[in-house]
Amino acid sequence: MPSLSCPMRFFTQEPGPRRGEPVTVGLPWPRGAVTDERQFQLVGSAGTGTLQTKVLDRWPDGSVRWCLFDFLATWDGRAGESGYRVEVGEPIPREASPLVVHRENNSLRIETGTRSFRITVGSGFPFDAVDSLVADNERYWNAKFVTRRVEVLEEGPVRACVRVHADALHIDGSNYADVLAFADVTFHVKSSTVSVRLTVRNTCAADHPGGNWDLGTVGCERHRDLTVAVPFDIDALRNRETIEDAYGPTDLGPALSTTPAEIRVSSERGQPMVARSTTFALYQDSSGGANWQSSNHLTASRQIATEFRGYELRDGDHATKGDRATPIVTVAQGGQLLGATMPDFWENFPKAVEADPRGLLLRLFPRQSKHGHELQGGEQKTHTFSLAFGVSTITDEPLVWCRSPIVCHAAPKWYAASGAIPYLTPKADDPHAKYLTLVDLALDGSDTFLHKREKIDEYGWRNFGEIYGDHEAVNHKGETPMISHYNNQYDCVAAFLIQFFRSGDLRWLSQGLECADHTCDIDLYHTDDDKAAYNRGLFWHTYHYADADTGTHRSYPKSLTRGPVESLTQKMDKLGETAAQLKKSYAIGGGPSASHNYNAGLMLAYFLTGNSLYRDSALDLANFVINMEDPARTPFRFLSREYTGLATESGGGGYHGPGRAAANSILALLVGHQLTGDAKYLEKAEQLIRRVVHPKQNLDRLDLLNAELRWFYTMTLQALGHYLDYKVELGQLDRMYAYARLTLLHYARWMAQHERPILDTPERLQYPTETWAAQDMRKVEVFQFAAKHAVGEERAKFLERAEWFFNYVPDKLSTFETKSLTRPVILMMKYGWSRNWWRQNPTAAAPEPAVAVTSDDFGEWRMFVPQKAKAIKRAKRIVVLGGLLGVIAIAGLAVWLLS
Repeated sequence: MPSLSCPMRFFTQEPGPRRGEPVTVGLPWPRGAVTDERQFQLVGSAGTGTLQTKVLDRWPDGSVRWCLFDFLATWDGRAGESGYRVEVGEPIPREASPLVVHRENNSLRIETGTRSFRITVGSGFPFDAVDSLVADNERYWNAKFVTRRVEVLEEGPVRACVRVHADALHIDGSNYADVLAFADVTFHVKSSTVSVRLTVRNTCAADHPGGNWDLGTVGCERHRDLTVAVPFDIDALRNRETIEDAYGPTDLGPALSTTPAEIRVSSERGQPMVARSTTFALYQDSSGGANWQSSNHLTASRQIATEFRGYELRDGDHATKGDRATPIVTVAQGGQLLGATMPDFWENFPKAVEADPRGLLLRLFPRQSKHGHELQGGEQKTHTFSLAFGVSTITDEPLVWCRSPIVCHAAPKWYAASGAIPYLTPKADDPHAKYLTLVDLALDGSDTFLHKREKIDEYGWRNFGEIYGDHEAVNHKGETPMISHYNNQYDCVAAFLIQFFRSGDLRWLSQGLECADHTCDIDLYHTDDDKAAYNRGLFWHTYHYADADTGTHRSYPKSLTRGPVESLTQKMDKLGETAAQLKKSYAIGGGPSASHNYNAGLMLAYFLTGNSLYRDSALDLANFVINMEDPARTPFRFLSREYTGLATESGGGGYHGPGRAAANSILALLVGHQLTGDAKYLEKAEQLIRRVVHPKQNLDRLDLLNAELRWFYTMTLQALGHYLDYKVELGQLDRMYAYARLTLLHYARWMAQHERPILDTPERLQYPTETWAAQDMRKVEVFQFAAKHAVGEERAKFLERAEWFFNYVPDKLSTFETKSLTRPVILMMKYGWSRNWWRQNPTAAAPEPAVAVTSDDFGEWRMFVPQKAKAIKRAKRIVVLGGLLGVIAIAGLAVWLLS
């Protein structure tokens, strides 16, 4: 890195000048470069400026690896270099700021320099200037959220962020414990605009009879309305004797004065603000796309939830329609101004915003939707919006900067040179054109991920950020597309963000963060009331070759076990899977599992944005591994204290060798350790490594060349390579480092002798598709990791094998007409990009262990026997022993009677 000065690039969806706009960005720094965050300085075209910092991650030596920066930017609106940069110099004292957080008994008072805000326990949620969120629920009519607890997440000269926790209270004051809400509320210096990220969560466990996870089952919560009310006279609204009808379109309390209100609206991005009449309402019912009536929007009663295309705008008695709204609405009355906007309004339909002389209503789950809004058990939804309480001069039109904020980022060379993402190189320096073309199919051409969204209308509050699993629908016959959600077959978030770091193309960033938001809300199982094998885990992809139906984003819908099963069985038989196998797979159940547990992408999203929801979710998934293994959390705890083995069993049949469950569990635990430094995560990862691999395993007995059964063994070897890199980073060249190193080399030697492309023997595969070619890219990474720990001819052999497979995969995959399907593209996005680093660093080597050991020092390996198997065996012994004791007792009694 030539100098410790990071230039920043700006982009926004709505061009135009910005004057003092709040900007937040996470940036990486090289190891050892910055030890004190006070060394960071903001430099702009007009000189230095106020900079707020928060260290998100540190290198093992204590220096800064990722830091979050907040500052105010003045910019002409032209995309590219912004004129701003972060430099490192001598520590400087921070200037005093008018932004101050005052702690006062059960409340916080936030002074921004232009306005004062208050958050009071027992009062309005998410802060006192607005009325409580109203949860119009079918069980608790007009239950309202009331602030229960507040905590300051960030406090600095530019921005303060407060997390507000709320309870849902029924109108009679009773607590509605199954639904909770929390909001991250951000206040900016010298601003009367507040940014809110509000999450509503159903904490109930879902009922999943027969392993099915459908809408409408026990544990779901149906909401008719969820509204934020922003009146001019908040006291008058709260003093009402009842809230039974307090949130209708014209019932925000009395008007502030008899002065007519001025309502101005910009309905879509790029549209100017125009005056409206004294009553205004905009309701977005569907995406506005060509496939707005997609079966993707099924309700529990199997009805399509959308009623009409796009949005309807009512201006007094006049109604007009449009397709896709991202509205800004302001109301000025009696010398005061209120405003609201939501950046992803139409994408998260249904949504509504209303205004009259009394104020604003922002309907997050609008009552205008005829079918309501169901949160499944353990499901949540996060709504992001901004509220203005005065005039802002940041943009020419109010709140444009909130609807289309500045996106700030560094150049690819900075991300690569920092070393924060190992093996990263800029795309511009990568000569592998054929590989890059396959990666870019996600963004360019006629079958991009955005095109796929439109095919099944992958929009709406539950779907937005998801990826269409079109590879599952290749053999689908029908007038409409088969709905298949890719969910978490692999770590899509990490794949998107890595490609953003390499290219600087913001399309990767936006889709990556949208995917992260969806994962945190919909794919994570936010409950502690189910079994440990499911709680806080990650739902995986839609069941293979079947429509998601009312299972939505949870893998097994009940349609698989009723009427449609016959046609599905026939369909699968044609593909080579027997009906017996299909019906057996139905009985397995589709809950969260270790085999599809990814959190590395969520960690990267946190480093880029500082959004604590990403960090919380990543840690949930690391803890999920530990909790699912806990023998004390199962019914077998009285018969065995052995670990459950749920974190390592792959492919069924009691197999606890190298597989995807073990691989994903190890990687998830490494993320947990990086985020917290807690030794429990690293210790558990090392325990799992010892369980599934060994430097003296008989690899032929593991049947590793049986691709259908054991293709995923390379995933564990990839995880082993990452583990070794992490141990080097930590400076822990101990006995466990030696164990993992010997094991990796043991496998790599066997692979160099035996591994060939999977598609060389297509007759051994049920479905010899393009995905098998893409999966061979994993072998490239394994050989690269092994080369780092080898020497001489062996090292050269591993590098030769890595290069051979790397050239093979793009050549082979490019021959398939189906190369642009989701699964192979994601695999290309996630793997292969490290090859260019090795081309530039062919002599890179890892250090030797600090201890001298050989494979013989680690004994022999035996397949792990989990708690359940041991408990059943012990129970049988107890039964047999009990029977023998009974026979002996009876015989003794007979002898006694006859004597």
